[in-house]
Amino acid sequence: MIKKHEIYKKDKWNMMTVEVQGKYIVLREISDQWGEESHTFLSRPALMHWVQQRFPKEEYAGKEEEWHSIIAAFKQV
Repeated sequence: MIKKHEIYKKDKWNMMTVEVQGKYIVLREISDQWGEESHTFLSRPALMHWVQQRFPKEEYAGKEEEWHSIIAAFKQV
């Protein structure tokens, strides 16, 4: 069974989806600049490590609410 989570960043063209496929976690990142990138993780801690690198809290100074909602969405995967 595949469990799919949608994690929107800004709009329909800049978004992420996360699918849990058995023991794999597949993240697809779609952006208007880079097209589609796919990442596969073997564990939730590996996914969260990537999330911390991809969304450093310092880049969201003044937008802490947005950062917290992104992190919360990933934690529900």
